[in-house]
Amino acid sequence: MDLALLRTFVTVHRAGSFTRAAALLGLSQPAVTSQIRTLERQLGRPLFLRRARGVTPTPIGDELAHKAAPHLDALVEITESDLDEESSLRTLHLAGPPEFVAERVLPALTGLTGDDGQGFALRTSFGTAEEILDGLSAGHHDLAISTARPRGGLLTAAPLCDEEHVLVAAPRWAERITPATPRRTVAPALETVPVIEVHESLPFTSRYWGSVFDARPAASGTVIVPDLRAVLACVVAGAGLAVLPRYLCAAALRRGEIVPLHEPAVPPLRTYFLAVRAGTLAMPHIARAHEWLLRAAATWY
Repeated sequence: MDLALLRTFVTVHRAGSFTRAAALLGLSQPAVTSQIRTLERQLGRPLFLRRARGVTPTPIGDELAHKAAPHLDALVEITESDLDEESSLRTLHLAGPPEFVAERVLPALTGLTGDDGQGFALRTSFGTAEEILDGLSAGHHDLAISTARPRGGLLTAAPLCDEEHVLVAAPRWAERITPATPRRTVAPALETVPVIEVHESLPFTSRYWGSVFDARPAASGTVIVPDLRAVLACVVAGAGLAVLPRYLCAAALRRGEIVPLHEPAVPPLRTYFLAVRAGTLAMPHIARAHEWLLRAAATWY
């Protein structure tokens, strides 16, 4: 069986559509369709059911993917290691949200990048949860950290840690929201404060309002900047309120540069997942990084 056909098949299975698979492979959609039809003729069985939006694997398609994908990934790993004969270090490709990777993950992994004979080179990519998991499925990453649990059998994920969200602002804004403010009037009072967010849809603020106040925020974003570290800088500068991960703003809270505007009995949480492609934990450098991160995350709070 042609390995190129299997590679195309696994990519379609992971991507869920011929169009996305073609983009990942650098091929035209007709070429991908032709290769899948050739493989189906060789096997005498359909591998995918065509839907209005993408494709769904048949039972035989799922079985073939689960058997073939780990071996194809291993072959890619062998090829990549052979291309770098001058270095004994394997390369670990990691992807995740920029702030969390910068503040938590990279400091934890730098101890594994040495020359002790078990170290590895590290390459990092950032993106949204969807982009990160798509890249992992396509083989662009070895490990992915995502706030969305991946679906399907070709990616596996373990909970990494929970992230507590805190509603914060500079002290001068807190004077408007006193501890004596009744709970039912907290949300309206907060709507007088400008909102700083990472997107116009106010993802962090909306999640907090829905969880804590059972409502939607009435205010719109005053400052929109697509990086939580920049959001924190704006909050410290007094631009308004924001909902931030506690790990990111803990130091600013200790210094008194910002203060909590509201402290619910049960703070909103978001879970991070550590995801890999099925079978790739057989590769020592991926397995070592995976285990190292799970151990490090046990100390994060």
